[in-house]
Order: sequence, then structure tokens, then C-alpha cells
Amino acid sequence: MNTWSKSVEDYIQMRRSLGFKLQYAQIGLLNFVAFLEERGAHHITIPLAMQWAQHDPGARPAEWARRLSFVRGFARYWSAHDSKTEIPPWGLLPHRAGRARPYLYSDHEVRRLLQAAQQLPPVQGLRGRTYHCLLGLLSVTGLRISEALNLQLEDVDLAQGILTVRGTKFGKSRLVPIHASTQEVLSAYAARRDRLLGRRPTPYFFVTKSGTRLDGGEVRRTFYDLSRRIGLRGISASHGPRLHDFRHRFAVKTLVQWYRAGQDVERRLPILSTYLGHVHVADTYWYLTACPELMGLVVKRLERHWEGQA
Repeated sequence: MNTWSKSVEDYIQMRRSLGFKLQYAQIGLLNFVAFLEERGAHHITIPLAMQWAQHDPGARPAEWARRLSFVRGFARYWSAHDSKTEIPPWGLLPHRAGRARPYLYSDHEVRRLLQAAQQLPPVQGLRGRTYHCLLGLLSVTGLRISEALNLQLEDVDLAQGILTVRGTKFGKSRLVPIHASTQEVLSAYAARRDRLLGRRPTPYFFVTKSGTRLDGGEVRRTFYDLSRRIGLRGISASHGPRLHDFRHRFAVKTLVQWYRAGQDVERRLPILSTYLGHVHVADTYWYLTACPELMGLVVKRLERHWEGQA
């Protein structure tokens, strides 16, 4: 392994020991040092970093900035070994960060999705029950799809009604309580799964008919198919409601319920943030602007506050 590549591996290993995953950063940085070697560069310079970051002229500015951020972190690390290293400053490739507009499923739409999932062939098999439980769990817990797919048998305590979500962002784990009705549905699924699989061992809670972990890509394709069946997506539409929008729905419904019940939402937001596994509570504050109904409740509470001060 050459010097540049070895340095990237050491940097990635050091950062991962601190809890960062850096999957895309590792791929990007190995590509960057290959770029440096092709040009015979002995030092990291800002012009070279900019040239590599903007290599694809058709990419969005946000992608350019992301690639440059990979170099910035590595350059900061490498500067301890090479005093001639130039560290790209923040704001060198400015861009406006954007977030996908969330789709807030209605209760009726969720029920139709779950009903359509139950009809997946074979009707008496495991597939329909698996997707019915998986989509239902996403809607009532706000789990990320990767977190749900990675649940292992030992992570699902159906007696206590507790899910253990392991190794999420920054390597943290968290406990997610579930309602008694959710316990009943998951228990019925687990019994059916074990009966159909027989003695075939599997570590995962949600599995295919052969007992293997569900593939994320296949789950998304199946979800898109179900969405088209019930009219949530057009027959040939490439965009539409996403699995991640179940997470948005859960967060917004929770906040709406708190406002309607007269709860001190400001004090309870950290609870929701912890439940969702957000690294920063600011990520949870974003939901306050994601729903017109929620914004209306916020404004009404603010108006009542100022009326009381008058």
C-alpha cells in the first residue's frame, strides 16, 4: 500500500474509533489521493483540492462542498505530518443546504399501505406479513429503515415492549418503547415467522422466506410498488412518498399531540430527539416548520402568550 493510501486508512481508522462511520469519506479520500498521485503531487494544496472536488461539472454545489469537506478533514489530520499541507477553509464552496420536502401520510393512507402489504404473494406465506409489520413499525416508532432492517432477535423484547436500536449515528444505541398493540402484532409475526422457517436459524427479526435479512433495495422497490397500487405514486413516477416519510409523520404527529394537549413542547423536545436518535436537537426543531398544521398551533400558542402579557 502506498504512503497516501496508508495515511487515508490510518485517518479513517482513527475517526471511526471516535464513533464516525465515514463510509463515503473513505471512498472519496482514496479517490482523492489517487488523483494526487496521478498528478505527481507531494503536498495537499487548495487548488488541487478544489479541482478534485469540482471534477464533475454536472454535480450540484452541495456535492462539491461535501467532497471538499472530505479533503478538509484529512488535510487537517495530515498537516501534523506535512507542514506544507494547505487546509481548505470553510465556505470555500458555498451552497444552500436543502432538505427533501416531507410527505405526511394520513391515517387512511397508512391503513391502505398496510392492507396492500398483506396481499403480497404468496398470500399464505411470510412476505406479506413481513412487509405489513415492517411498514407498521416504521409508522408508529419513527425508526429509520436501516434501523428496522438491522433489528436482531435479541433486540426485540416483546415481553417488556422495548426495542434496542444498536450502532446508529456516532455508534450510539438507544431503547425504543413500543405500545401494547404493537407488541401483539410483532408477537403474531414472530410466531408465524418461526413456524414457517422451522429450524432454519436466523439472527434477524424481519426476514425473507429463506431466513435471510431483508435487502434494503428490495424493500424500497416493494414499497414503491405498493404505493403505486394504492395511488400514492403514479404508475411511472420516479418521485413520491418515501419510507423515510414515516419518520417525519411520527415526529409531526407527536408534536401536534403535545401542542393540542397543552404540553410544554420546548421542554419535551429533547425527549423526542432522543427517541428518534437525533445527534443534535436542532434536527428535531426542524419538524416545527415541516407541517402547516403544526405551524398554526405554534402561532396560536404564541398569540395566547402575548395576549396574556398585554
